[in-house]
Amino acid sequence: MNVKELYQKTDGWLDSFGREERSLIAVLQAIQEEYSYLPREVFPYLAKEMNLNEAQIYGVATFYENFSLEAKGKYVIKVCDGTACHVRKSVPILNKLRQELKLDDGRKTTDDQLFTVETVSCLGACGLAPALTVNGEVHAAMTPEKAVALLAELRREA
Repeated sequence: MNVKELYQKTDGWLDSFGREERSLIAVLQAIQEEYSYLPREVFPYLAKEMNLNEAQIYGVATFYENFSLEAKGKYVIKVCDGTACHVRKSVPILNKLRQELKLDDGRKTTDDQLFTVETVSCLGACGLAPALTVNGEVHAAMTPEKAVALLAELRREA
């Protein structure tokens, strides 16, 4: 990661959103949108520029589930494990994805940074269960076999 570039981009977001504490979430969202995660290198810089301490920034970044402190893959796959998806067998889909990508609970992103697999409590697509999303695009009525086919399709696109 080019830290100088990170700081320059962060300055732009700080100029847009403001350097007050109330702007912190918007700035963090912009950083995450650009990098797909919150690089730890930005915390001391934000603390200095926003007159906050790093613990405050870290607290916000870890409190909200949508923020990530780990780099994510090009394709972020979110498998729903809400009630409707769970009873319609979302767990075998998750297990198949992890098996195919050689991932587990502790390791969510492939070594090539192509895929990240996460679980979510609900996608809000209960009528389409079991469902997953790839970079926000919903895929309905999934099965382990359909998930493997989807991985193959994504690999071809990459």
